[in-house]
Amino acid sequence: MSRHVHFISGLPRSGSTLLSVLLGQHPDIYCAEYSTPVCSLMTKMLSVISEGEYKTEFSDEKVMNLLKKTMDTYHDMPSRPNLVIDNNRAWCSKLQLLDYLYPDAKVICCVRDPVWVINSFERIIGRDPTLSSYLVPVEHRATLHQRVNYLLSPAGAFGFAYQALQEAFFGQFSSKLVLVDYDSLVTQPLSVMRLLEKELNVPAATYDMDNVRYTPPTAYDKALETPGLHEIAQKVEPQKHPLILPPDVVNRLAGGAFWRDRSMNPKSVRII
Repeated sequence: MSRHVHFISGLPRSGSTLLSVLLGQHPDIYCAEYSTPVCSLMTKMLSVISEGEYKTEFSDEKVMNLLKKTMDTYHDMPSRPNLVIDNNRAWCSKLQLLDYLYPDAKVICCVRDPVWVINSFERIIGRDPTLSSYLVPVEHRATLHQRVNYLLSPAGAFGFAYQALQEAFFGQFSSKLVLVDYDSLVTQPLSVMRLLEKELNVPAATYDMDNVRYTPPTAYDKALETPGLHEIAQKVEPQKHPLILPPDVVNRLAGGAFWRDRSMNPKSVRII
């Protein structure tokens, strides 16, 4: 049976775990609930294929088979539903590869106002009084401003994802994107899911928005010294958290939600 592969990417702290769990409630969909290593595996495999002494050993057909089988093997697809969704922030920077491997694939990008993304990062990092989270290297943890500067840098969890999202949004493969705004997801979850069902070409399903069953990847979060990184609320609804960023940081991030400005969307990227 032919299986379809789609992807989740976009910004951190923007509802990707919640959306993945909801998509996983659909009987025809298997969705990875948090980031998988498939993108990294493919990237490292391509470095071996395209460089050095083995470069001449790989035909285009062999390359495609190797990369696709990496996806198939990781997700054990014979035992999965007809539609599999992989999850990784880096997919936004790999749209040319995805278009080559999976021409019909959609890349669902979870997005959120950068002010609230960084606020969420600072809130979760600050839960630990020792500030031990590996999300920020120890030499950049001393002050909130240092932590924010690192998160916004190209090496930071937000900076990399934001640059990759812009590359995808304004690039030549932007038609593959479907953006899901966090505010829409938590205020109108059923409407969002109905629109995504159409994008993914699956029938309408029933979703339990009041009792979202999910086992957080505690070992994964512990490895990052950031307990609770992938926790989600049991009920899908807006979460009320105070703004803890100083005014200069808020001003620096203001206007970063470029996808909300229609004039910034000349290619008519699908936004939910």
